Amino acid sequence: MQEEVNQRTAELIVRDFELSAPEQEVGEEELFAMLAEQIAYMIEHRLEYLLSLMYRLDISEAKVNFALSPMAPELPHIGLARLVMERQKQRISTKLEYKQPMLDDLEEGLEF
Repeated sequence: MQEEVNQRTAELIVRDFELSAPEQEVGEEELFAMLAEQIAYMIEHRLEYLLSLMYRLDISEAKVNFALSPMAPELPHIGLARLVMERQKQRISTKLEYKQPMLDDLEEGLEF
C-alpha cells in the first residue's frame, strides 16, 4: 500500500506543480528535490499562484506562514516542499483507506 501511496503522491505533485513527468519512476528524494526546485521558482516568480495552490491543497496557512518566515529552521522552498509532500501523502492514504467498492452489480440490485 505504501508503494501505491508514493506513486499516487508523485502523480498529484507532478500534475499540481506543472512538473515535467519523469520518463521512469522517481524516488521520494528525487521527487522532493524536483518539487523544492519548482517551489523556489514559484516563490521568485509566481508567489500568488503558489499561495493559492497551498490553499487548494488544504495546507495549513499557519504552517505556510511559518515556512516562509525568517525563523523557520529550513529554507522556504524546502519547508513548503515538505508540507506539500506530507499533505499529499495524507490525502492519498485517506482516499485509499476509505475507498468505496465498485458498484458493478448496481443494475442487478435495481431489477424489479
